[in-house]
Amino acid sequence: MSLSERIRTDVTTAMRSGDALRRDVLRMAQNALYNAEKRDKRSYSDDELVGILAREVKTRRESVEAFRAGAREDLAAREEAEIAILQEYLPEALDDSAIAALVDEAIATTGASSARDVGRVMGWLAPRTRGRADGKVVSGIVAARLARADLALHDVSGHGGASRTAPGDGA
Repeated sequence: MSLSERIRTDVTTAMRSGDALRRDVLRMAQNALYNAEKRDKRSYSDDELVGILAREVKTRRESVEAFRAGAREDLAAREEAEIAILQEYLPEALDDSAIAALVDEAIATTGASSARDVGRVMGWLAPRTRGRADGKVVSGIVAARLARADLALHDVSGHGGASRTAPGDGA
């Protein structure tokens, strides 16, 4: 059963059970998929649907932060309940060690050696982490690892900056 079919079946189940929140959240997911497919004039795969659901979760997380900043805990709680429903349809989230292992693999596979290679590494990582990790977190880890590798390379090559002459040395 495809993810789209599973959502459709679960909407019917929610309607029959009277679970209005679940019904509404799943209908929203259906509508987001429908609009994307209509815009692109093609059917989406389950992986692409996961991307749409991940964007919906991200939007709700941002809303939770905004509602909490505005002291609207009731609205923040509703958004969190919607996130919980949507996450049932997303792959299991990656923990920090799994993300770090994927980043190391991506750096080795792409041959990245400096901070300029972040885009290449993220291109390799994006399909493997979509819906399973926050892109900002992954990007931050990649940037930190590449910056560290870049610094290590400069230290090893002897150009760490210690050999420069200071201004006014007369050199």
